[in-house]
Amino acid sequence: MIRLDSSIVLEIRYATDNNFMEQQIYDCGRCFFRPAVARALLAVHEDLGRRGLGLKLFDCYRPGPYQQRLWDVMPDARYVAHPARGSVHSRGAAADLTLVNRTTGEELEMGTPYDFFGEEAYTTTTNLPAPAGENRRILQDAMVRYGFATIRTEWWHFNFRGPRFPLSEWTWPCP
Repeated sequence: MIRLDSSIVLEIRYATDNNFMEQQIYDCGRCFFRPAVARALLAVHEDLGRRGLGLKLFDCYRPGPYQQRLWDVMPDARYVAHPARGSVHSRGAAADLTLVNRTTGEELEMGTPYDFFGEEAYTTTTNLPAPAGENRRILQDAMVRYGFATIRTEWWHFNFRGPRFPLSEWTWPCP
């Protein structure tokens, strides 16, 4: 993704132990999408740039073997898709992300951290501090404008509304 625009910030959490499972799942942090998804995300990032904002990506394409690793640690379909069914991430068409200030690189307030599991993270939650509510609205409006849909339980997760891509087992090389 950063090959398209190096100002997009990557913090691939599952390549570290800074995630809800508190263990490294990916061998190394890389970010890939299907071409149509990558172009749509680039358009979102450029649109947000007019406001001095940008995207920070936490998770991108997730290979089937990594989906299995997640399931092995958290076999709960409320939070992790069963590997046989696959995740939209495993189709290269889902992104976990947030907004950042382009000048400072700092994340904007969203009311909860990434991978917070509770009603405060729901996209339907309205009793948020004003900055968090406005920042979520900005992010959701931009993502929807360029072809993405939200899910109810995670303000940071967006699925591309284009074609349903096949599941993929491809695993990227680590430098």
